[in-house]
Amino acid sequence: MKLFSEKIQIVVTSLAMVLVALWLSGAIELYTLLSLTVFLVMGLLSLSLAFIWGYGGILCFGQAAFFGLGAYTYAICAINWGDSTWAVVMAVLLPTLFSLLLGYVIFYGGVSDVYLGAITLAVSLVLFNWVNSTSGSEYHIGEALLGGFNGIPSVPTLNLPFQPDAILSPEAIFMVTAGCLALCYALLKFVLLSRFGKTVVAIRENEQRAGLLGYNVPAHKLATFAIGAAIAGLAGCLYVNWGAFVSPGVFSISQSAQIIIWVIVGGRGTLLGPVISCVLLQWMVTRLGAQQTVDVNLVLGVILAVFVLLIPGGILPTLQRLWRRKRHAAAPASRAQVREVKQ
Repeated sequence: MKLFSEKIQIVVTSLAMVLVALWLSGAIELYTLLSLTVFLVMGLLSLSLAFIWGYGGILCFGQAAFFGLGAYTYAICAINWGDSTWAVVMAVLLPTLFSLLLGYVIFYGGVSDVYLGAITLAVSLVLFNWVNSTSGSEYHIGEALLGGFNGIPSVPTLNLPFQPDAILSPEAIFMVTAGCLALCYALLKFVLLSRFGKTVVAIRENEQRAGLLGYNVPAHKLATFAIGAAIAGLAGCLYVNWGAFVSPGVFSISQSAQIIIWVIVGGRGTLLGPVISCVLLQWMVTRLGAQQTVDVNLVLGVILAVFVLLIPGGILPTLQRLWRRKRHAAAPASRAQVREVKQ
């Protein structure tokens, strides 16, 4: 019964997200809608790390690598094929395959968590520096010039499946982004309710004990890593569609650092928390970016320090704990009132 109610709650939450997005698409102006679109894209990216770190215990400092691979894969395929249908598929597939190759070396090679972070960060730096050095005309894949630090402009945006002439409007792209976020959230929640998801959480809590009980720890961690990479690749694809442009900045260290901050502030061990904190922090960064008085990176650093030192649980887990405490405090008083009425 509890499992059924949890599934109903997941479906209701996902539908609520889509309905709110549908209302916003017709209620706000285009500029605000475009800003909210990129916020949701980044929310999808934070969701990928929230799953592999918050539930899988895998701290990946290079989540931006999969995000960038998805972005560049979509841009190159869309320019060469002129149709976004298979470009979207490739934008999810290539980061997933890359994560399987990288994860196999890491998890089956017995690499510890500290070195895992260093390796994934190094991969992002390698990709960032390599793409930055491809500014010559000789660096191209088919008709797509990689462009180096200038990036790839004029990328064809999403169209209806197998209909290249039916280009989606900004409002439609916003709804697609919101739908992908709601769908990925629901799928991850269902994964966590499954035997696989519970095993992943058990491995996070005590990897040695899970191995002694007969679970294939490297295989579970590899699958978790690949799921996070697939979602990050999808986020990269949607990011390109937001601005019809991609640059090496998607592989940058600052991008990887922001994702970690979103998860810490939102709360590890939750999926909605990092998404909410991502949207709020991105909105704050956008607002602060319009002035020159306060440095945005300094503000983000202060926020990170405050949450690490004072609110280590993050926003959502802290609010949930306060709510449960309030309910427990009110329950004895309610029972005492009932006894007085009976007497």
